[in-house]
Amino acid sequence: MAPSETSDPAADPRRGLTRPEAAIDRAAHRLLQGRPERGPRHVFVECAVFVLKQAWACVFGALLLAVIVAARLWYPDDAPLARNDALTIAAILIQIGMLVFRLESGRELWVIVLFHITGTAMELFKTDVGSWAYEAEGVLRIGAVPLFSGFMYAAVGSYMVRVYRLHDLRFDRYPRVWATTLVAVGIYVNFFSHHYIWDLRWVLLALVVLLWWRTVMHFRVWRVTLRVPLLLVFAGVAVFIWLAENIGTWAGAWLYPHQEGGWELVSPQKLVAWFLLMIISVVMVTWVYQPRPPEVPEGSAERA
Repeated sequence: MAPSETSDPAADPRRGLTRPEAAIDRAAHRLLQGRPERGPRHVFVECAVFVLKQAWACVFGALLLAVIVAARLWYPDDAPLARNDALTIAAILIQIGMLVFRLESGRELWVIVLFHITGTAMELFKTDVGSWAYEAEGVLRIGAVPLFSGFMYAAVGSYMVRVYRLHDLRFDRYPRVWATTLVAVGIYVNFFSHHYIWDLRWVLLALVVLLWWRTVMHFRVWRVTLRVPLLLVFAGVAVFIWLAENIGTWAGAWLYPHQEGGWELVSPQKLVAWFLLMIISVVMVTWVYQPRPPEVPEGSAERA
C-alpha cells in the first residue's frame, strides 16, 4: 500500500457526511490540527483514525451483535416475549435510531432495505433445505426464519454504504457496473441453484478475479490516502464477517448442522461464500454510489 499526503486535510470538507458525522469530523480536525506530519506519532494518529472510522462504520452491526450476545447471556428463558422476537424488536429500534440520529441518509436506506429483502429470501430457502436453522420460537417470523435475520444482512449493507463516504472511496480501473451486476446476479442465483445442479462458485470466483484483479481502491484516513488492491479488501471483509458469524452462532442466533450437538467453529469453507456474498453487497452499493476515480493522476500528491 502506498500513501500520499497533504498538509491541510480540512481544506476540502468531506462530502456526503450526515450532519452528526460532519460535526464529529470538524471536531476531530480541530483536535488533530498541529499534529506532526512525520514520525511515529503521525503513524499512530493515522492508525487511530482508521480504527475509529471502521468502528463508526460498523456501528449498526456492532450494536446488533452486542444485542445477540447479551440475549444469549442474560435473556431469561421464561420471559413472556420470545428471545427471537426481542431480537427483532431490538433490531428495528437500532434501525430507527440510525435514521432519527441521521447516521444513515434516506438515500442509503433503500439499498439497506434491499439487503434486507435479498437476505431474507435467501434465509427462507436455506433454512428450508437445512443449510442452517433457527430456534422455532416467537411470532415475528416468516416460516422458520425470524425477522431479525434480515437485519444481519442489513448490517453488512449499513457498513458498506457508511465506509464508502467515511473513507471517501475512489477506484482505479473499476469494471463496468453492468458487468459486475451480471456476476452478482449469477452469484445470488448460485446460492439457490447449487442444491439442484452443479455448484458454479469456483467459476464465479474466477469471474470475480477476472473483473476486479486490476482494481485499486483509494481510501482516505486523515492526512493520508492509501491504495490497496480491491480483491484484498473483499477478502479482509469476508474474514471479518466470518469472525462475527462465529460469535453469532456461539450466541445461538442460528446454528449449522454440525453445531447442533454443541458449538464448533464455523467451517473456514464459509469464507468463500462470504467472499462471494461481498460481491453482491458491493454491487448493490454501487447502485447508490457510482464508483468514482481518484481526483488526481496516480503518483501525484492527493487532495485531503
